Amino acid sequence: MTVRVVLVDDQPLIRTALQMVIAEADDLEVVGQAGTGEEAVRLAEAERPDVVVMDIRMPGMDGIEATRRITERGDGTQVIVLTTFDDDEYVYGALRAGASGFLVKDMALDDILAAVRVVAAGDGLIAPTVTRRLIREFAQRPQAAATASGRGLEMLTEREREVLTHVGRGLSNAEIAAELHISMATAKTYVTRLLGKLGVRDRVQLVITAYETGLVGHSR
Repeated sequence: MTVRVVLVDDQPLIRTALQMVIAEADDLEVVGQAGTGEEAVRLAEAERPDVVVMDIRMPGMDGIEATRRITERGDGTQVIVLTTFDDDEYVYGALRAGASGFLVKDMALDDILAAVRVVAAGDGLIAPTVTRRLIREFAQRPQAAATASGRGLEMLTEREREVLTHVGRGLSNAEIAAELHISMATAKTYVTRLLGKLGVRDRVQLVITAYETGLVGHSR
């Protein structure tokens, strides 16, 4: 099946570069482009794409609000936020708005295409460099969700809490398996179990849960 993609960025050059690369992929197709958040919301509603690649900083409605409006419809459209390193302060807002991925513009184009495929398949993805910066940023803040501390964690086993902590730190399933001396299949099973128990849709939301409950902060 072909993954239908909408590109959103106020810089036409970036949209053109992405479209040129996507055009060479047999399994991806650009079905529209937008230069503002308002245009992105309208286009996503009209085209119902599988994935929207979304810039954050745009005139008028920004990418965070556009992401929120697109994902709250619940029609299956996934959003990957694509931005620059100096946008760290927006990462959390974008993920809370429902983004399933967060990538940086200096990533290799092939890696961005791979991310589109991952997110279209229903998995969340955050660039490892962004994950590390995100953790460092929030580990230094007072717990943003003190009232949520421990929320949902009481239903987890000790090993599940360990796995969630490692997910929050940005580790892959293979890295979690190595850290806990378990098989990768077992690590994947734990992650799947966490999704079900905590009622979240993907790995990105597990990362958010680890931050909001203070689990990552307390473990570092």
